[in-house]
This record gives sequence, C-alpha cells and structure tokens, in this order.
Amino acid sequence: MTNLIALIVTLGILVTIHEYGHFWVARRCGVRVLRFSVGFGKPLLSWHDRHGTEFCIAVIPLGGYVRMLDEREGEVAESERAFAFNTKTVFQRFAIVAAGPMINIIFAVLVYWWLFVIGVQTIVPVIGEVVPGSPAALVQVPVNAEITAIDGHAVRSWEEVNTRLAALIGETTSVALDVKANDGKSIHYQLPIEQWLAKEAEPDLLNGIGMLPWRPHWDSIIGEVVPGQAAEAAGLKAGDKILGVDGVAISSWSQWVDIVQRHPGQSMQVALMRGAQQLGLTLTPHSKNSDVDGRVIGYIGAAPQVPVWPDAMKRTIHYGAVDAFAEALHKTSEMVSLMVASVGKLVSGLMSVESLGGPITIAKVAGASASSGLESFVSFLAYLSISLGVLNLLPIPMLDGGHLLFFLAEMVKGKPVSDTVQMISLRFGMVVLGGVMLLALYNDLMRL
Repeated sequence: MTNLIALIVTLGILVTIHEYGHFWVARRCGVRVLRFSVGFGKPLLSWHDRHGTEFCIAVIPLGGYVRMLDEREGEVAESERAFAFNTKTVFQRFAIVAAGPMINIIFAVLVYWWLFVIGVQTIVPVIGEVVPGSPAALVQVPVNAEITAIDGHAVRSWEEVNTRLAALIGETTSVALDVKANDGKSIHYQLPIEQWLAKEAEPDLLNGIGMLPWRPHWDSIIGEVVPGQAAEAAGLKAGDKILGVDGVAISSWSQWVDIVQRHPGQSMQVALMRGAQQLGLTLTPHSKNSDVDGRVIGYIGAAPQVPVWPDAMKRTIHYGAVDAFAEALHKTSEMVSLMVASVGKLVSGLMSVESLGGPITIAKVAGASASSGLESFVSFLAYLSISLGVLNLLPIPMLDGGHLLFFLAEMVKGKPVSDTVQMISLRFGMVVLGGVMLLALYNDLMRL
C-alpha cells in the first residue's frame, strides 16, 4: 500500500509538472486549451476555469495530457481558428511541445537547489571491504581508505560514487581511482574493466567494481519483533542480545541471519542476554522462498537494533543560495548526460534490456525513498523528472521528441511534413513504445 500511494503521488506530481509546461506555453502562444488531465480514462474529479478549460483527475494515474483546440482533431469554427494549435507558427508549436520535457528538467534543478541550500547529509565513501577477484582487488585497493575521485571527478558521497560508476556500465577501459589512506596520503589506481556489467539485469555497481561501503558493526541485538511471527512465538523481545545458537557463539547480526536462513522449519536452541539475565529458548524459523535465488530459507520476523554511525563517517553537503544553484545545474546536467548515455548503451547492446524497469519498479523505489524521509523522496522525484524529460525528448513519434523532429523538418523544408508520413511514423512509434512498455512490465514481473 505504501508503494502504491508513493507511485500515485510521484507520477501525479511529475505528470502535472510536465503537462503544465505544455499548458503554460500554449496559453502564452494564444492556443485555447480544452482539457488538462492528470491520468487517463474516466474523470474522477473535474472543474472549469474562467477560460473554459476543463481540469480533471482521471482514474488511471499513469500519465496525462493537455488537449488543445486543433483542426486536425475536429471541426473548428472560423472565429476560433486563430486559437487553434495547428494555425500557430512552427516556432510556437515547437515551443509548446518542448515546454513539457524542459519544465521537468527545470523542476529537477530547483529540487537539487533546495536540497543543497538546506544541506544534504551523506555518508563518507570509505571502503569497508574489497571483493576478492574484483577490479579493485586486482590492483590491491586498501580497506578503510576514502574514495576521493573517479576518472578525475571529485566524489564526496556514495551517491556520487554510484553516479560515476553508472556511467561506466558496458565500457572497456581503465578506471582512474583516487583514494585517501588512513595516514592522509593520496594514492592513485587504474582499475581495468571489460564490457563492465554489460549483461547484468540489475547491475550491482559497488560489488561489481569491488568496493563495498564501510558500515558500523551490527551486533546481534533484536530491535523489533513482528507480531504473529516465529520470533514472537518463541518469546524473543526487543533488546535481547543473541549469544549463541545450538552451542555456536554469535558475534554479529549477519551471522545470526545466516544461521536462521539455513534452518527453515528446524528447531534451534538459542542463548540470549536480556538485561543482566542470561536465558535460553527454543526457536523454529518459518519457511519462505528467497527473493534472491528462490531457494527455501528460514525467517523469524525480527529486525536488528540499528547501530549509530560515528560523526566521522557523516558529511553534510551545503551551499549558499548562489553556489547551490550552480551545483544544482551541474548535478542536473550530469544526470541528463548519464540518462542519454544509458539510452545509447541500451540501443547498442552495451547495457542489458533486462535492466529496464516499469511501473512496479518505480513503485518499489518510490515507496522505499518515501520511507527514508523527505530528502530521499524529493531527490528521487528529481531523478525521475529528469528521466521523464530526457525520454520524452527522444526522436520517436508519439513522444514529444518525435513531434519536435517533424517541426524541425518543417523549419528546414518551409512546409509541414505530409500527413501520410506523420501517420506512418506515429504507427511505428506506437509499436516501438508498446514493445518497450511490455518489456519493462515483463522485467518488473520477473523481478517479483
């Protein structure tokens, strides 16, 4: 339910912003807007403004549209022709269509500006583990070192590290890595990669390059017990510290989870500390299929006590109003470049088409970001807004970019592209977009 609500809110905000771009410029160009709809299908709520435009919220929250007066879509009275979209100059029509994607990108700039002004708290990118056999292991990158730059670009957080690594998917190159060791000395490495993560459906960037984040030690302390599950039935309570299972000492939460998962439906004798008292109880994990590989694993319905991150591992990125705007522009342009490059890699085969995600993926990420707090959610909104803007600018008929391509051809030729060419192109665009949407939905279902 959280994911569903987050999806509706996310798409509602972004679709409204996108369509408002078309609407605002259309009004400024003297075009009569007949309907502004958020969602498709039957209107759930509608009203009219003083200009006669109908605003509505429709039942299917997976898009929206702005319907304008247009002679190609119906009969227009001679007295109304001056307000029709098709009677406007090609430059006005170009501006109206381009306004939707552009306002999505402008929105992202404003979101990033706001985040940088209030300050973004991040985790310092300190390496906690180097994966054996990985590119980082081959050049012997040390643990407990802070990553300071990738390919000459300074990084200050794991988010920035991930952004830089995402640009390398499918590449065959040598990655320049700069780290700061414990003694403060800067060390430079060259990490060789070949068609890096090109075939991965869900690329794990950090694991793939071999540098996992430093994390505080998670003690085997119960932080929360889910009602009605095995942990509650056995008598476990929040605050209990697991000492051992069947005579095997437990020193970390990960060790505890591993043992539980390896004993579905099997009774275990658990030794624990509750306050100053040492107790023993019998625990029988329930069984379920793993989300990772489908095998049967045990689970008990308990969450750990979250450890406190040391201040030395936290960093706040903060700017004044002017500098924040420059940084927001830089961040947005970086994300636009990454998005364009990713589309190119999908087309060329350097990225797996299995990495495409649809509405279910968006819902899951939206729900997770909403649960993480306002800062995380609006950051995801900015990212998705950039995605919506860039994808709509692709030169595919049915998308805004396809219409812009027709307008550019009209500017060059001095006359509109023929209706026959436009209709054939639109059918082709429908086939392409329909195929991509079905593929994304199939990937979503397979991930479930």
